Amino acid sequence: MTRTAPLPDEARLTELLALERQVWDALLRGDAAADAALLNERFLGVYPSGFSDKAGHVSQLGDGPSILRYALSEARLLDLGEDRALLSYLAHYERIGTGAAERMYVSSIWERSGGGWRNIFSQDSPAA
Repeated sequence: MTRTAPLPDEARLTELLALERQVWDALLRGDAAADAALLNERFLGVYPSGFSDKAGHVSQLGDGPSILRYALSEARLLDLGEDRALLSYLAHYERIGTGAAERMYVSSIWERSGGGWRNIFSQDSPAA
C-alpha cells in the first residue's frame, strides 16, 4: 500500500526537525541572527553546564561558528497540543577546537504562535 501524503504526526516531525536543523545550521555558520529568530523570547536551555536564556544561547556565536559538523538521528515527536510539540533526537557533532566527536540526546519544545514555530525549551543530555 502506497501513502500519498504523510500522516499528521509525520508531517509535524518533518517540519520541526527541519527547524531544529536550522538552529544547528546557525551554529555551524556562526549566524547569531538566524539563531535568535528561531528562539522564543522566553527560551530556556538546560545543559550540563547550567541554564541559559535566549541571549545566552545566541551569545555563543559572538566569535563565529561553534561547531564544525553535525548529524541528527533517531528523531521522535511527542505532541503536547495543537501548538506545542516535544522533539527529541540524538545529535552527533564536533565543536570547534576540540577535534573530538561528541554525542548527546536533545529534547526541544517548539511552540507555534502568530510568528510561526519557535523553540521555547531545549535540554541536552550527554550520551553514554
